[in-house]
Amino acid sequence: MTDNRIDLTFAQADYARLMAHLFPGDRDEHGAVLHAGIVRDGDTLKLLVRDVFPAKPGQDYVPGQHGYRALSPQFIHKHITACRDQGLAYLAVHNHNCDDRVGFSHIDNASHERGYPALLDIGKGVPVGALVLGRNSIQADIWTRAGRLSLREARILGPRLRRIYPAPPAPARSPGEEEAHDRQIRMFGQQGQALLGKARVAVIGLGGIGSLVSEYLARLGVGEIIAIDPDHLEVSNLSRVVGATRQDAQARATKVEVAKRHAGEASLSRFTPLEADLARESVAHQLRSCDYLFLAADSMRARLVFNALVHQHMIPGVQLGAKIRSDADGALLDVMSAVRPVHPGEGCLWCNQLIDPQQLAIEAKSDAERIAQAYGVQEPNPSVITLNAVAAAHAVNDFLSYFLELPSARTEHSYRHFHLVEDRLNIVMPRKDENCRECGKDGRFGRGDAAALPCLEG
Repeated sequence: MTDNRIDLTFAQADYARLMAHLFPGDRDEHGAVLHAGIVRDGDTLKLLVRDVFPAKPGQDYVPGQHGYRALSPQFIHKHITACRDQGLAYLAVHNHNCDDRVGFSHIDNASHERGYPALLDIGKGVPVGALVLGRNSIQADIWTRAGRLSLREARILGPRLRRIYPAPPAPARSPGEEEAHDRQIRMFGQQGQALLGKARVAVIGLGGIGSLVSEYLARLGVGEIIAIDPDHLEVSNLSRVVGATRQDAQARATKVEVAKRHAGEASLSRFTPLEADLARESVAHQLRSCDYLFLAADSMRARLVFNALVHQHMIPGVQLGAKIRSDADGALLDVMSAVRPVHPGEGCLWCNQLIDPQQLAIEAKSDAERIAQAYGVQEPNPSVITLNAVAAAHAVNDFLSYFLELPSARTEHSYRHFHLVEDRLNIVMPRKDENCRECGKDGRFGRGDAAALPCLEG
């Protein structure tokens, strides 16, 4: 790896549990071990905190031979072998009595140099290393076969994204296009615009909702937009696919081609079009280092893979949709736009019965099998651009509040269903099954590359 730094991700509940153990109010030093999923994507190494194991003072965290205190050999061996067997990184943790700046002491570093080469061997190559935490700071010393790495950034995934560093970072300025973004910089500030300029966001499905999301992200100045859709334009798409023309429909242009052209007319965002299905392993793997996912595709397979990416790779996201129901006479019964946040360990589409196993089975059939069994011959669902815009705008606003830590009264990731006919907003608290094999600690949660995504080959 050419970059000598790593990124670290915590779910808020795990970070809070760790901090409560390290800083109980006694101003003493405490220890713990973390098991972390590993994501290797090119030169990027991400570690995803999956489990927190506090070390009991006097039993697991004992007086050290070379320093003040140390983890006991038995505690270390128990956890390094568990990490080895599960393909997870081993992270030893202790605290220093400091606030916004923290680093390892010369005694800490000497200890690492004595112990971590052997732990690398015991772990059969999984990353091993140490974290030291202050009350509002964190540093890492991670050992891999390729070299020794420090921390670039730690992220705490809660109602808002919190970023923690070894020391306060220098103020950032947005790269270029400051005049074009002047009005929003007045709201986000230069620091916020700079964060957007570094963001890597995926839009899955570039139809009525996804094309709007793509445009909003481009005009906001998001650094990279990955757009995924295998479909070509038809004349019936013109009423709702942003940027599409009659010439595009006649030429059977792809939806991602149109989205790329339209985004390029408005911004300098890097736009990566993927004319492909998210269900393909080669496509899904390109999203592992994204900062946020927007799911605007209709298929159950896309929901399945999106849901796995969120929980397994700890990437926040949102599932978007619009639905129109009418009776046999055509009278409108319900017109609804849906915004459903799905964050690591929360809002799981499986837990909330938003993935239909029967429909998954139908989608797995070949075209010939579906035709022979009369699947896929239903009338297309109604779709209106204004309903799509309700979902798209709320979802992108939520992304901004989350990613830039903007003030907001919302303190939880609730589903929101906007009902037009009844002029009603339903706020739904998502269900959580602690034994879920997708979002639970015994399932995909935080496993990173140690588990396969539910993809098709290729």
